[in-house]
Amino acid sequence: MTGHYLAIAWWTTLLAVTVASGIDLYCRRIPNWLVLPFLLSGVAAQSVAGGLKGASISFGGIALAIVLFGVPCWLGAMGMGDLKLAAAVGAWIGPGQFAFAFVVMGIAGGMMALGYALWRGSFGRSLDHTAELLQSIAKLERRPAADVRRLRCSPNRSIPYAPAIAIGALFSFFAR
Repeated sequence: MTGHYLAIAWWTTLLAVTVASGIDLYCRRIPNWLVLPFLLSGVAAQSVAGGLKGASISFGGIALAIVLFGVPCWLGAMGMGDLKLAAAVGAWIGPGQFAFAFVVMGIAGGMMALGYALWRGSFGRSLDHTAELLQSIAKLERRPAADVRRLRCSPNRSIPYAPAIAIGALFSFFAR
């Protein structure tokens, strides 16, 4: 990536993930009107900057995000807005940078979840079904609808994940 593209990618990503984080923190949703143009502009910018190679990098980032975030989304452990935001980030930064961002996202998300559970006094309740969840993940089983609703509807057991996506995406620019 050229210096000009990196600057454009940095500022665009910074703006989009900051807005997405604010909205997710406020109403626990990541709107399509934000992530879909962010995703499409990432593909367009990569294509303009790198031609066919840039387009393949962008689609590679999207594919990696879909694989890494699609499984938790399919299992009911994450929302579609998180998946779409991650895919949009992948479109801008490509698979190599996204792999690093994903690790940082996981660390940031884990720290946020731990802090949130301790702050809300729900650490024990948050761990109640951990063994069942891990078994479901190991078997690639979808969580029963009642379990998913209970996890998503409980403010003590879920966190807005856009801030973790933002932290990972932005840190990935410094790892280049």
